[in-house]
Amino acid sequence: MLVVSRIMGHEKCESYLVFSGETALGDSFRTFLYFLGLAYCFIGLSAITARFFLSMENIVKHKREVVEVDPITHAKVIRHDKVWNYTIADISLLAFGTSFPQISLATIDAIQNIGNLYAGGLGPGTLVGSAAFDLFPIHAVCVVVPKAGELKKIADLGVWLVELFWSFWAYIWLYIILEVWTPNAVTLWEALLTVIQYGLLLIHAYAQDKRWRYISLPLARSERPEDWVPEETDSFKQESHDYEEFSETGPLYARVPATDNAIETIDNAKETMLDDVHFFILWKQQFVDAVMLETKHSKKDNIYLRAATIFWQFLLLPWRLLFAFVPPCHIVHGWISFISSLLFISGIAYIVTKLTDMISCVTGINPYVVAFTALACGTSWPDLVASKIAAERQTTADSAIANITCSNSVNIYVGIGVPWLIDTAYNFVAYRQPLRIKDASGLSFSLLVFFCTSFGCIIVLVIRRLVFGAELGGPRLWAWITCVYFMFLWIIFVVLSSLKVSGVI
Repeated sequence: MLVVSRIMGHEKCESYLVFSGETALGDSFRTFLYFLGLAYCFIGLSAITARFFLSMENIVKHKREVVEVDPITHAKVIRHDKVWNYTIADISLLAFGTSFPQISLATIDAIQNIGNLYAGGLGPGTLVGSAAFDLFPIHAVCVVVPKAGELKKIADLGVWLVELFWSFWAYIWLYIILEVWTPNAVTLWEALLTVIQYGLLLIHAYAQDKRWRYISLPLARSERPEDWVPEETDSFKQESHDYEEFSETGPLYARVPATDNAIETIDNAKETMLDDVHFFILWKQQFVDAVMLETKHSKKDNIYLRAATIFWQFLLLPWRLLFAFVPPCHIVHGWISFISSLLFISGIAYIVTKLTDMISCVTGINPYVVAFTALACGTSWPDLVASKIAAERQTTADSAIANITCSNSVNIYVGIGVPWLIDTAYNFVAYRQPLRIKDASGLSFSLLVFFCTSFGCIIVLVIRRLVFGAELGGPRLWAWITCVYFMFLWIIFVVLSSLKVSGVI
């Protein structure tokens, strides 16, 4: 618990993060150290995002074998169908996974405040601020990522419109809760309905993707890649190459006899043994790679650039060693790696909440302001990385933009809904009272600013579609003009929201 005492008319934060001697340091120096720690945590989030994204790709690539019998020839026809639907993968794995830092932070904040009649402000503030970061800066980056003149458009406008509708409705719904139905409070049923709407989003988007009658919009779908990610990453290729090479030359081939009567049993045993050995070989190699420094430099690189590169690698070394404990992405189609990555993200999010509490305590800055700015930017970094990778590697803009709109929906339906459900359920049982929201007016004001600025963002995307034929890329000059415009909208949101919760306006 944070302890603040008044000494000679000044407020002094007596809480500490690591050791009690912190309180003897000056407030300015403590603030600097806490912000430095916050920045290092965000570097860790960036590092784990690459592993998370690779494991997610492996999950989505998974296919199942379907055997059908031809009704005429009675011959067996074998085909391989994708397990994951293209649209559902975007909404669930991509959007939910990249929003997990915000979700973890909000959930941890709710658990820490459980039993209080008032909800913590850190989670909702971060999630609303994250929505603005997703919509403006991430769109700004994705617009300029394609090569000069390259155009990437949304292939399935129907699915995007469905996702966009639920994204906007999420914030309308939040405003209704805070200002209309139960002003400044949240009931158990409101929290439950908030979570349920995430399931409705999944169903509606799937219905649109499959063009269900009476539910889907009558919009044609243009070309789109058959696979979620058409081109594999270098690390994924290397893992595949290592696996194939080991399978061809492994000792199992020399030790196992292949008789006709036992060939099926032997093949199954061989595959199982290869998977086990391959698992440990790749996992061991991850630790070796983590401590290896990249020494390749161009002859044109000067000594300062090389020094900066080496310094950056040493800075990443602790994170690389820590994340080497995440199992290889080939195991169980990537699920173990995926879940492990989310657990690491949760751990970093917990440290971030502690650092943010200390920053607010030492500086006296309103927690909402910290949430709108530093926390929103830092925890949204996986969203930025994922959308940037999708904009670079996919032939369409669907996943890059879907990650933005769906992440905003996930932020409300799951990121705010689940923490509020935890607190309202406890308050309902223990006190028979709803959950009170501190500074609900400031949060509502931020929602109104977000609505106004978000319309400006969507209108520009529509104009780009009509003029250039695509939302992302196009002429370099206009791409950068669009980028600057989106960043300007984000600055407007941050400044107005911060001034409101600070009591200036």
